[in-house]
Amino acid sequence: MRKILTLSRVAAVCSLGVLAVACGSDDIASDNTTATSSATTEEIVTADTVGAPSTTSPPGTTTPAETSSNDELPMIVVTTNILGDIVTQTVGDLAEVEVIMPVGADPHDFAPSARQAESMENADLLVTNGAGFEEGMLVILEQVESSGTPVFSFADQIELIEFSGEEHSDEEHSDEEHSDEEKPTGTDAKAEEEEEHSGGDPHIWTDPSRMITAVEAFGVEFASLDGVDAAAVEAQVQSYVDELIALDAEMDATLSTIPAEQRVLVTNHEVFGYFADRFAFEVVGAVIPSSTTNAEPSSAEVEALVALIEQEQIPAIFADTSSPTRLAEAIASSASGDVQVVALYSESLGEPGSGADTYIDMMATNAKLIADALTPA
Repeated sequence: MRKILTLSRVAAVCSLGVLAVACGSDDIASDNTTATSSATTEEIVTADTVGAPSTTSPPGTTTPAETSSNDELPMIVVTTNILGDIVTQTVGDLAEVEVIMPVGADPHDFAPSARQAESMENADLLVTNGAGFEEGMLVILEQVESSGTPVFSFADQIELIEFSGEEHSDEEHSDEEHSDEEKPTGTDAKAEEEEEHSGGDPHIWTDPSRMITAVEAFGVEFASLDGVDAAAVEAQVQSYVDELIALDAEMDATLSTIPAEQRVLVTNHEVFGYFADRFAFEVVGAVIPSSTTNAEPSSAEVEALVALIEQEQIPAIFADTSSPTRLAEAIASSASGDVQVVALYSESLGEPGSGADTYIDMMATNAKLIADALTPA
């Protein structure tokens, strides 16, 4: 099942390698010293090095050398570690799976290495979150799909909901709030902001019931690959769907201790829209009022959030384990009352032993952390 690169495809891979290096920017600040915001960019893919084993790889990812024990199995490459676990659990031993993003990486700014770009291009199936989520690799993903690699997007299988930020009118944003110092940085900040406020919310995995639909669709796509046992795939998919159904019920029970008036969330950025829709919560504010961690709030937006927390007597701000918590902690300190900052595994799995090293464990852990923070004493 493994693809062999022709000379015409070598040029495409070399182009992807250059893009990967160019995208590996290190100008995004992070408190998480164990997470990598971009992959190693030392490996430049050339005609001489295509097919050669990689000598370095980011922590938390699987290399072809580690997964190429059976060349008869299809190779599936997955962009995010959350979907990587979902795909791994779904396919079982029917395929080999390589995950691009390591544990702890911020998926909004992660850029793949040249070797990883080669792996994506050479996969039997590339699996993405989609809906613009993998911001640091959008150009590479487009190039990979154009090269003929089959691509499956989880977001394409679900009816996306709109960001709450899309409801903001122009009058709500003064010129002062959008000064040059406070806009997101980048080569085209205005275009980036317009893109951010279009389309649907990509954070689909925060609702396990919606993921059932996507997993079933993935099973159909996987079963269509050459040499794959469709009956075995159907059994694998049903087994994992049963686990997702049980997870959904478990989360519902865990969150049942929170009264309706306490079901309000202030999050790091706009990440829990699907969770809120499924479990009857309201997201009333975000430290970064945006769909991406790459944006920055204005001083007026920060002051408004502090006032909201005080007015609504909100007891917790839910941060991300894969993003810095400095601003959330500063807002919590500024607000009167006892406001805690609770880090959730919202965009990355946790390390082994964290209680969040699989998708199902991650979601169950997040539900417990939210329930502990919002249930009245």
